[in-house]
Amino acid sequence: MIGKGVLIECIEDPSIQKVTLINRSPIDIKHPKIHEILLKDFQELDTIKKDLGGIDACFHIMGVSAIGLSEESYSKLTYDITAKLADIMYEINPEMTFIYVSGTGTDSSEKGSIMWARVKGRAENHVLKKGFNKALMFRPGAIIPEKGTRSKVRAYRIIYALIRPFFPLMKKSNKITTTTKIGRAMIHSLSEKLEEVYFENPEINLLAEERSSS
Repeated sequence: MIGKGVLIECIEDPSIQKVTLINRSPIDIKHPKIHEILLKDFQELDTIKKDLGGIDACFHIMGVSAIGLSEESYSKLTYDITAKLADIMYEINPEMTFIYVSGTGTDSSEKGSIMWARVKGRAENHVLKKGFNKALMFRPGAIIPEKGTRSKVRAYRIIYALIRPFFPLMKKSNKITTTTKIGRAMIHSLSEKLEEVYFENPEINLLAEERSSS
C-alpha cells in the first residue's frame, strides 16, 4: 500500500526522472518513468546488481506482517533483505540517499520485548551504520490510503472500508498521515538538509507540506 502510494507520487513529481522498481509480481501501473525488475526471491538481489547503476536514491518499502512468524523467519524477510539491499546499494553508490520504511514503535535498542520492533530496529541500525551520504528512517503509524492504493492484508481492507466515512476528519490530525504525504515527504527529503534521521507521522506530514508549498 505504501509502496504504490510512493510510486504514484514519484510518477507525478517532475523532479523524479526514472523509477527502477524491484517487484515480486508486475504492478498494475504503466508509465514511461518506470523500469520494472521482477525478482521472485529478494535474497537473490545480487543477480540484478548490473541493473542498479545510476540510482540517486533508494526507497526501501517492503514489509510483511509478523503475525504467525517466528523471529527467525521474520528476520529473514525483514532484516536479511534490508541488509543485503543496503550493502549492494552502498557498494554501487555510497553518495545516494537511502530511505527505509519501518514503523512507529521500532526499537533502536534491539532489546525490547516486541519481536517485530527489535528486528526492524536492527535493520534500521544496519542502514544507518553503512555510511550513506544520507540515510533516513521513516516510521509511519496510522496511514490513510489515497489515489486508489489499498492494503494487501484483508483485515486492514475491512477496517479501512468501515472507517472510510471518517477519513476527512482523521486527515486533520497531525498524528495520522496518508500514502500521498509519505511519498511527497520522501521526495522532498532528497533535496533537503535534515538534522533528524527518524521521521514519524508528524514529521512526515511536515515534510509533505513543505513539498506541496515549494
